[in-house]
Amino acid sequence: QVQLVESGGGLVQAGASLRLSCAASGGGFMTYAMGWFRQAPGKEHKFVAAISWTGRSTSYAESVKGRFTISRDNAKNTVYLQMNSLEPEDTAVYYCASSRTSVLAGVDYWGQGTQVTVSS
Repeated sequence: QVQLVESGGGLVQAGASLRLSCAASGGGFMTYAMGWFRQAPGKEHKFVAAISWTGRSTSYAESVKGRFTISRDNAKNTVYLQMNSLEPEDTAVYYCASSRTSVLAGVDYWGQGTQVTVSS
């Protein structure tokens, strides 16, 4: 069983930056692909970014390409999402996810979420 705990959310103005962290426990972090999803009020869960277990492969939603960067530190069992040039449309609850294969193929574990609010 893997537990994921997100942190780093908050209220910022448009154009600002935030860095989300997701700390994993329960073992096996290095073997899991990781990712971030978000859910805005009244909208469905949407993919944001993913990273392979080695960290060598990443992918992004078109809406965040060039602004967000996903990374991981396997020594710290932590995955990060650096968010720059934030826009009001980025307002959502952000969820960390892990998968034995790819988060785009299926998520095995979810975090509890962290709120990001971007004011205009």
